[in-house]
Amino acid sequence: MTDTVLPATLAEIRDEFLELDEPDRLQLLLEFSNELPAVPAEYEGHPELCERVVECQSPVYIVVDVDGDGRVAMHATAPREAPTTRGFASILVQGIAGLSVDEVLGIPDDYPQSIGLTRAVSPLRIAGMTGMLMRAKRQVRAKQAA
Repeated sequence: MTDTVLPATLAEIRDEFLELDEPDRLQLLLEFSNELPAVPAEYEGHPELCERVVECQSPVYIVVDVDGDGRVAMHATAPREAPTTRGFASILVQGIAGLSVDEVLGIPDDYPQSIGLTRAVSPLRIAGMTGMLMRAKRQVRAKQAA
């Protein structure tokens, strides 16, 4: 992974995790879980408008919007009783907010493995975050083509 491709917000989040010892990284992930923004009103209570991330054991739904200027917003729902998954969703929602289509598509696929949690959480959880990122990129491509 190279910083030349990684958007600044995601690089800052990654660096924040890597500056901490592993137990403290889990605490930071829990903090992110509490910071997951609510989805916009048009998506609230309408999971059919969102895409289920089947790689996650918990019911996680995402949807990506691309505005007229080509700026991306990712929205996600994840249950509070799944703080790890919710934390990963929050990282991506916050990290992708306001990026251009090209910046989102340029996020390295291995970003979830780069934040220093691969030994602290199960591979299944990392796969869930990877699934969120891949689905977000696919939605961006689809909306860009539309």
